[in-house]
This record gives sequence, C-alpha cells and structure tokens, in this order.
Amino acid sequence: MLRSMLAAKLHGIRVTGSDLHYEGSIVLDPVHCERVGLLPFQFVEIWNKCSGARISTYVIYGRRRSGCCVLNGAAARTCQVGDELIIAAQCAVSDAELATLRPRVLIFDHRNRAVRLDQYRMVALRNGRFAARRVIGVKR
Repeated sequence: MLRSMLAAKLHGIRVTGSDLHYEGSIVLDPVHCERVGLLPFQFVEIWNKCSGARISTYVIYGRRRSGCCVLNGAAARTCQVGDELIIAAQCAVSDAELATLRPRVLIFDHRNRAVRLDQYRMVALRNGRFAARRVIGVKR
C-alpha cells in the first residue's frame, strides 16, 4: 500500500500577479522552490486562505530572488494580488519508506520573504504507529 504524504509546502506566500490568458500553471521563485524541493512541472495543490478556493496545477520557475507567485490560466480566476496561499506537493510512499520521508515547510511573511524553514521526519512508534517530529537546525 502507498500512502499520500506531504512532500513540500510553501505556507503563507502571497499572490504577486495573475495572467488569465497564459497557458496555465503557477510561477514561483526558484529559490523558494529549491528550499523545499519543488521541481518545474511538479503538480501542486493550492489553497487560498482568503477565498477558500482550492485548485491543482503545476509549477513553473520564475525569476530567481523575485519572490514571485503568479497564477495563470484558469487559476488566475481563483485569486487576487495579495491573497495568502498554501502550496503543497505530495508524494506516495510505502510504510517501509516512511522513515526516510523529510517534508519541508517554508513559512513566509507578508512580503514573501521566507522567515522559517521547518523539516519533519517520521518516527516509528510501538504497534506500527508513526509520529511526525520537527527537525531542529534546518538552515534558512
């Protein structure tokens, strides 16, 4: 059995633009993506904290160190500049692989500056249960 688990998350990033007539996707700063392990053309779920909209699309890298977060195509209708988003990517892992899972969560301020990077690991407990533990000392 494979479980759907969080692989990477950008938490609290704000929309900086939109383009209804672009072919689709979300354009993100490659620096932010690299810090959590998001790749170009990787599918992500986007949750708009301001409107409640939930969409799925794929990542395209924008200009490095720009702080960009631009929704394109149909996704452009789900947001406004300044809306706060959660962007999450998932992975499928077997129970045997759970101990190797290291999801990263990058937290943003209101100017799309990364203020904290959290990394988690799964810990096997008794009776086949697991718990998530935050790893201390992740570099910014």
